[in-house]
Parts: sequence; C-alpha cells; structure tokens
Amino acid sequence: MRVHIISDMEGISGIVHPDQTGAGKPQFGEGRQLYTEEINAAVRGAKAGGATEIVVMDCHGAGEGYSWNSLIAEDLDPDCEFVVQDEWTGYTAFLESGCDAALFVGMHAMAGTADGVLNHTVSGVDWQNLWFNGTRVGETGINAALCGTWGCPVLLVTGDRASGREAKGLLGEGLTTVEVKEGLGARTARLLTPKRARELVEAGAKRALSDLKAVAPYD
Repeated sequence: MRVHIISDMEGISGIVHPDQTGAGKPQFGEGRQLYTEEINAAVRGAKAGGATEIVVMDCHGAGEGYSWNSLIAEDLDPDCEFVVQDEWTGYTAFLESGCDAALFVGMHAMAGTADGVLNHTVSGVDWQNLWFNGTRVGETGINAALCGTWGCPVLLVTGDRASGREAKGLLGEGLTTVEVKEGLGARTARLLTPKRARELVEAGAKRALSDLKAVAPYD
C-alpha cells in the first residue's frame, strides 16, 4: 500500500504562536521538533495499517530556506521517505504513479475561522477566500483537490477541532479525524500534550487505512 503523508505545521499539538512556525523566530526550533515527531507518529500508524511505501511532503511555508523544508531530516522515522520541494504542491510524482491513500497531518482551518488556531488560507496577507466550483475551501481543500486529480482519497486529517470540522464538511463523515487541540482563538488553545497527541495520531492513521473506500477522491 502506497501512502502519501501531506503535512502542515499550524495544526500540530504544542503549536499556538507564529514564533513557532516562522523561520528565524525564537521558538521555531521547538516547533520543528514538535512537527517532526507528530509526523513520525503518522508514519508509525501508516506502517501498522499496512503501508509498504510512505512518502512525506512538507507543505509548510516557513520562509527563508525552510519553506517546504521544516522537518528535521535527522529525526524522521526511517520507514518513510520525504520530499523537499521548490514550491507548494510542486511535487506530484508519487500521486501520478498511483497512490492508495493520503493522510493530512497538522492541518489548520481556513482564513476567518473564529476557533481556528493560526487560521489562514495560503497567505494571511494576500489571501482571504478561495472557492472551488462554488465551495469555499482552505488548504485542506487545496491539498485534497491535488490528490483527487490522480484519484487518491484523503482518509485522515489531524489538527485542531476547527480543521477537523472543516475537513468532514468537505470530504464527508467517512473521514477519520484526530483532534489534538481546541482553538479558543487564533493564538489561544487548549491542547493535548504532544505525547498524547502522537498516540492518537498513530492510532488514527492505522484506523484510517483500514478502509480505503471510506472517502471518495475529492474532485
């Protein structure tokens, strides 16, 4: 089973402030560590769920040389491979060659979501709303459409409560979601501890892969 893990940083447990997600910011190193370990949890879960090939694609634009490159390579689980790309959604080879499932880890809600931690769509400065065929979407929708172009279903979305709600509204109730924090504002949240969040992400990834037909590819 070939599984694509597509990830972002703002939906990771322990992350609530831009200083944890922006290159050169004081807490960026901490954010990268939290990010990498939650991805590792998804890799473990995917492997336990039957994945034989796992490719991780970082979709977080941290700035400077860390855009699409915020994972700590040395600490990644050796059972995955990972992609560093020049621009967001630039890498499609794994999808084009046939991918059984996509797992989205660390997702955030679209711009303007009151209870969405660090909510935005693409860029908080340049973008506010985006529609696909009349449906308002955020970055979960963008990534789901990318996967759907090659018939790959999204089976898991992890992040805050708002991102899970948004994802199920878009992709359906068959989607597995894992809530690692509850947003109380854009920079305020009640969070699971990272260790507990990783346990749930690992279990969620395994559970999501138990039914590859639970969610139709998004088109």
